[in-house]
Amino acid sequence: MIAWLNRLVDLVEDDVTEDLDVPRLAAALGTTEYHLRRMFSSLAGMPLSEYVRRRRMTVAAADVVAGQDDLLSIAVRFGYGSAEAFGRAFQAVHGVSPGQARRDGGPFRSQPRLRFRLTVEGASPMDVRLVSRPAFRLVGHAVRVPLVHAGVNPAIQQHVASLPPQEHGRLKALGDTEPHGLLAVSTDLDPDRREGTELTYLHGVALSDAAEVPDDLDVIPVEAGSWAVFRVAGPYPETLQTLWAATATEWFPSNPWRLRPGPEVVAVLDRADDFKTATVELWLPVEGA
Repeated sequence: MIAWLNRLVDLVEDDVTEDLDVPRLAAALGTTEYHLRRMFSSLAGMPLSEYVRRRRMTVAAADVVAGQDDLLSIAVRFGYGSAEAFGRAFQAVHGVSPGQARRDGGPFRSQPRLRFRLTVEGASPMDVRLVSRPAFRLVGHAVRVPLVHAGVNPAIQQHVASLPPQEHGRLKALGDTEPHGLLAVSTDLDPDRREGTELTYLHGVALSDAAEVPDDLDVIPVEAGSWAVFRVAGPYPETLQTLWAATATEWFPSNPWRLRPGPEVVAVLDRADDFKTATVELWLPVEGA
């Protein structure tokens, strides 16, 4: 996987003015666009699209300061239809307009070229099991929320708190299959996992295909397939968010599995009354690499 990511970075550098054909590249590397984008964003700390934008504007800054071409010509060369669109992208990265940069010689916020290296980790074993599940449904109360990478997500917290106390009990009694218990489900995520982009969050339970679903609940159908199930206990949600990162930095690089499209599910197995600590399972849909 490290070789895949470095090849991806090399292709960005080969012609930073051109848009990457990520699906074609992923196929050539023997993986999927979904998995490649997710691993890049997890390990680089930024989405692939953001890295490309920063590198493009880093290279463009040299052309702007050189002053040999007008700004429209530079904009077109870097894939923008107008000097205004280029200017907005340039200022978003560097904090100054192209005109100011040309006049003052900067300042610039350069994005260095990335290089991925394998670091030996794994001193602490990960509690993980692989399961194969038939098709089932995730049932509960769904809402669109922004993606938050660290700490409590206020929109999710508000959504769950808005449900009557007895509703949690009703949902829990309704569930009849794995993953067991009350579930926090994330689906329809942005491929690059950009913070602030919207996803569908469902507070609910898992039901077998044969079970009857009450009319007042939202339903997310789940196809049959394999799942990697990670268990962790500790401060919540910090321990869970650390686990998400560890799956990318430690587990996937050393195991013959890759992520496949599908909902990502957190099952709360046990929790403190104040929910500051919890034992949870993280269910990630996977397929053989």
